[in-house]
Amino acid sequence: MNYGIHLSAGGALTSMYRQDVLANNLANLNTVGFKPHALAMRARDTARAEDGLHHMDSNDLLERLGGGVLADAPHVDFGQGPIRATGNDLDLAIEGDGFLAVASGEGADRIRLTRDGRLTLDSEGRLVQATTGARVLDAGDGEIELDPTLTITVDDRGNIRQDGEVVAELQFINLDDTSVLEKLAGNQFKLPQQALSQRTEATGRILQGSVEGSGVNPITALMSVQSAAGAARENLRMMSLFNQLMGQTINTFGRTS
Repeated sequence: MNYGIHLSAGGALTSMYRQDVLANNLANLNTVGFKPHALAMRARDTARAEDGLHHMDSNDLLERLGGGVLADAPHVDFGQGPIRATGNDLDLAIEGDGFLAVASGEGADRIRLTRDGRLTLDSEGRLVQATTGARVLDAGDGEIELDPTLTITVDDRGNIRQDGEVVAELQFINLDDTSVLEKLAGNQFKLPQQALSQRTEATGRILQGSVEGSGVNPITALMSVQSAAGAARENLRMMSLFNQLMGQTINTFGRTS
């Protein structure tokens, strides 16, 4: 294959992947507690280096050109989102580091972490996420049941009071290494079994009557999507030019006299 087409095709695929990730971030501009994906690009090694064929001869020009560009695996940007007051007693925003723990399903693998603090009480008086119905966990991984007829007060450490007494304590935690978290739907993060022992007390604080907005910067996100789309478009144009040059070369030098 023409080496230029090869490099441009890799650039186009990488740019389109980048565009998809960034467009998803932009689509969640108004999603409460949303944490965007961040992408890093890196230079791809030449085929000889990538395949470990250093003993084989190669073209010096191709070696200097390299192997194009690749996108590294995306990572989640856990930067602070804006805090917005709602006045709802069961809306909780997290300022600083930390997550709330919720349960999705049963078993040891049920624990999920979230920054989406929109909570409510179900028909049985259990504290759950308003958007997913996942059960909110206390400091001992148990469910939290409250009296719906009494006022609910939550302090900045997650202690829940009713009628002046502490009736439950939210599991307000952090991890030493947040990169182990797997992003799921519903603004939740899967906590691997081996990371359960890494749970530590969160250093941030909980703000009752507020929610944390999306961590997406609208201007940066829009410009990044446009940049990725432009890069994909230019790589596709280069592929077309290389194809035209190849056709002209064949028609010019491939003729028989």
